[in-house]
Parts: sequence; C-alpha cells; structure tokens
Amino acid sequence: MTVFDKIYLFIFGHYKGRFKQKANTIALVYTSVLQISLLFLLGCFFAAFASQMYVDTLSSGKAWFLFVLLSIGVHYKNWMGYSGQTRKVMNAKFNKIKTPQYNLVFLYALPFLAIAMGLLFMQAL
Repeated sequence: MTVFDKIYLFIFGHYKGRFKQKANTIALVYTSVLQISLLFLLGCFFAAFASQMYVDTLSSGKAWFLFVLLSIGVHYKNWMGYSGQTRKVMNAKFNKIKTPQYNLVFLYALPFLAIAMGLLFMQAL
C-alpha cells in the first residue's frame, strides 16, 4: 500500500461518519489534488533546473499541455483505483493494520504548500 493509498483511506475514514455518500468523492478529489500539486511542483522544479542549465527542450505551451494531460491521467487513475471493489479490498487491509493518524490541518495545507513552492520555482524562469 502506497502513501497515497494510506492518506486516501485516512481521509475516507475521517469523512465516512459525517458524509456517508460523499466520503469517497471527497477523499478521491483530495488525493487527486495532492498528486497533481506534487506533479506541478516537480514540473516547475525541472523547468527551473533546465532553465538554469540553459537547456531548451520543451516550449512553455507544450509543457502546460503535457501538465493538463498528466493531471487528467492522474485523476482518471485515482478514480479507477479508488472506486468499487479495489477500495473495499484496500479498506479491509487498512483496518487490519494499525491505522496511522495524520494531522488533518497539515494534510489540507500540503497541496497549497506544493503549489506555492512550484510558483516560487516558476519565478526562477
């Protein structure tokens, strides 16, 4: 089980009591936003690194198009992986082990921090 699976199941378990029907959607959207923001951070880092090394491999428009395609792919992968039977199997495995407790404020701040750091790297371009 990956870190993202554990975070997904933690968010899902947290909202299962309050929002029975929407807990899966909330956890899916959060996990997708977290992965997309980390993808953005990585892309900005490599773009700034390539700019400092004077490497022109990809234009800005093509890079944004690639980012959008990868973001759609990440969300689709999460949607397929975290719905239906796969989620039930992961939830059963997750309940057998000791459940990790994450700080909810830090988890919600993490995508914003990744986007802010990505924007800082974009300043270097």
